[in-house]
Amino acid sequence: MATGRLGVGETLGALNTALGPGDPVWFKETRARHLRARDFLAPRPALQARFGDGQVPERVIRAVAGLQGPGVAPVMRCAPTPAGLALQLQRPAVFERVLGAVPAYAVPAVPAAPGPRVLLHCPALRGAPGSLRLSRLRAVLVADHLARALRAHGVRVRLVPAVRDPHMPTFLQQLRVDWPAASERAATEALRSRVLAELGLAREGGALAPGVLGTVSLKEVLQERGRAAGYDPKLDKCLVTEDQLSVLAELQEAVSQWPQASPPGLAVAPHASADVCMVIHVVSCEEEFQQQKLDLLWWKLDDRAPLTQKHLVCGPVKVAGTPSKLTAPEYYELRHTQVCKASALKHGRDLVQDPAWTEVFSILSAATIKFEMLSTAPQSQLLLALADSSISTKGTRSGTFVMYNCARLATLFEGYKHSTEQGLYPTFPPVSSLDFSLLQDEGEWLLLFNGVLPFPDLLGQTAALACAASGLHVTARTETMCKFLVQLSMDFSSYYNRVHILGEPRPHLFGQMFARLQLLRAVREVLHTGLAMLGLPPLSHI
Repeated sequence: MATGRLGVGETLGALNTALGPGDPVWFKETRARHLRARDFLAPRPALQARFGDGQVPERVIRAVAGLQGPGVAPVMRCAPTPAGLALQLQRPAVFERVLGAVPAYAVPAVPAAPGPRVLLHCPALRGAPGSLRLSRLRAVLVADHLARALRAHGVRVRLVPAVRDPHMPTFLQQLRVDWPAASERAATEALRSRVLAELGLAREGGALAPGVLGTVSLKEVLQERGRAAGYDPKLDKCLVTEDQLSVLAELQEAVSQWPQASPPGLAVAPHASADVCMVIHVVSCEEEFQQQKLDLLWWKLDDRAPLTQKHLVCGPVKVAGTPSKLTAPEYYELRHTQVCKASALKHGRDLVQDPAWTEVFSILSAATIKFEMLSTAPQSQLLLALADSSISTKGTRSGTFVMYNCARLATLFEGYKHSTEQGLYPTFPPVSSLDFSLLQDEGEWLLLFNGVLPFPDLLGQTAALACAASGLHVTARTETMCKFLVQLSMDFSSYYNRVHILGEPRPHLFGQMFARLQLLRAVREVLHTGLAMLGLPPLSHI
């Protein structure tokens, strides 16, 4: 049997190469109704543009049907259809290759060399929890998720600032946000001396407010950085305060522990050179102007300031039907109360008062908030609905729904284990002995082809940073994981409600049961890895 992990990207690459020179044509199907007939499609309009009359040469069809290579999924047939060139894989062989090596599909690819260095700066964390409006909370959650995704791909990440408010670590722990706690304040003397030198004798007369050193001009550095499109042209003068110097000193200290940054204009991907040092400021749209000012001030005051600074700007968060000024702690308490209320209605009020469930309710509250805040592309506006219905386990778009199906998987495997201990089922046989041709339900292929097989590629997309060569802004696809986990949970729920996994304890049924359990073991591993990227532990009951 062939070895190595199959990949959607590798298969698409081989398919496009087989068609000859030109832009990519093939795409992977995802809809259940299309997957009944095909797994990949080269659409007819694209083929007409490539081959003129749209007739794909027979030699090309044969080349596609006989595709082989590292990571390329085995092809069963390739044939012209009204929709285009349709390809179907050898499903039993794909099941065998994937389910025979589940761990390889539930973890990111290990980079061949150390990844780049990224300093993630989230200025929203400099205050107390009560100062966090929802837009700033969104920036915090985006930064935390991005840090996890980057680290999983070998990128060395440093997080700034170290939170100093005594209540912030507890609040972040409630949300399952992993961020460094208080540290010694960085020394600001060198920066202060540079500011005073810049001011010189031009300092205006009269007493300055406490903590204010004076006003410096940013026009020169703005013109120098003008090619980095995106800076506000109104950034002319900056009132320099001790607080600003403290912020810059902490950034300066964090960067100084790494090698000199590479030249500007270098696009950073997860596997970029380890010599790259990029600073990414994850800010709410309300904070962006102030952060641009600090960027320019940093370049003006520090000759060693990193040449590559980018902004990941999170769009505003609106609450449906109200101009609410809800703070992050108020938002958490609202969701926590709703989670407890929903559980009381489902299981009884005594359960809510059971200390053993305290941690479960806390995790469910964090999951609800993270899926709400992260399921929309960070650059877009987010509209929240605060009604109780948004945290139901039946609400298929919610984090509660994902955690509920995670718990259902745990219950399934616990049920199998219990039945095995009672002697109803034999112990799980070696995976190499399983007959995966018994997996013939369309729901089973949907779980493997849309869930397990493409998961490593999806992990790479989550960690990708799209950088304009000379622009100020960077975009990240932090919504990808939430959307994937919701869809995977929907596909699993539909399958689980329809198919009886743990059948009657009859020997002739065991083969299919074990093949199905191995498939769901892969689904469980993928689900757990995805939740870990969000900082959420899996639940065994809910």
